[in-house]
Amino acid sequence: MRIAVAATPSVAIPTLDWLHGSEHDLHLVITQPDRPAGRGRSLRPSQAALWAVAHDVACIKPERSDELAEPLARVDLAITIGYGVILPQRILNVPLHGFINLHFSLLPRWRGAAPVQRAILNGDEELGLTVFALDAGMDTGPIYVQRSISSEPYENSGECLHRMAVVGSELVAQTIDLIEARALPVKQADSGVSYAPKITKEEARIEWSHNAVKLNRQIRAFTPEPGAWTTWRDAPMRITRARPYSTDHQLKNGEVIFHDGNVVVGCGEGSALLIEEMTPAGKKVMSAKSWINGARALAGESFV
Repeated sequence: MRIAVAATPSVAIPTLDWLHGSEHDLHLVITQPDRPAGRGRSLRPSQAALWAVAHDVACIKPERSDELAEPLARVDLAITIGYGVILPQRILNVPLHGFINLHFSLLPRWRGAAPVQRAILNGDEELGLTVFALDAGMDTGPIYVQRSISSEPYENSGECLHRMAVVGSELVAQTIDLIEARALPVKQADSGVSYAPKITKEEARIEWSHNAVKLNRQIRAFTPEPGAWTTWRDAPMRITRARPYSTDHQLKNGEVIFHDGNVVVGCGEGSALLIEEMTPAGKKVMSAKSWINGARALAGESFV
């Protein structure tokens, strides 16, 4: 089968790797145009574009969806994985077998842009993946295959997506077999629908009045992007790894102490977080112990 993949982030790479080594013809990679990134805001290609260049696979970066009509007319199937563009039905109809999408939730739960982040934030014990036939709705198309996986207690969303992406390549392979066997996808359930909108920077700000269990979920959900953040001495600070911690100290919300060799922060309801890793403004990720040795925190100082 001649296949195109429309993708942007690194979660597409296991599927791209599988297709490249399979009996199928990976004809084309479609990705978003280069975007400004980094401190210098220079234009950078997507992870999917970098993969395509490294593997000598044709890659296009359309500015408009209509630009896809001609190249898609030459493929049998298109696969989207985190492409980040909603395509009109007239484009979805162009490939012989249409489009399928690898989505990182058990649809119809967590339709939208940030399913894994929302699931972790919500405390879901069961996560999962779905491959479905794309239609013009927001993750509403009929389902080919699904697989559930367990949530790991201290895994952040980036780590979880990396694990799920490998499983996703297996589900894409199963789906292609089903399409070749002329199997039909099954309509999504009408019940159990929930939505996973994109995370905003303000939503990712840590409110230290919340209890430690909720804040631990927030830090895990928003790492690596957009990053759970707070401020220290009026400068932004990302908290990248933490866990609830039991202490007899009565701490104010956000108050920082160095206790038994650990950096501990007071949270709501008398709870506390042990901070393991953080990223101060303008610096790389570091251990909390390294940070506090350099910060020389004074008694009573707090994150805000």
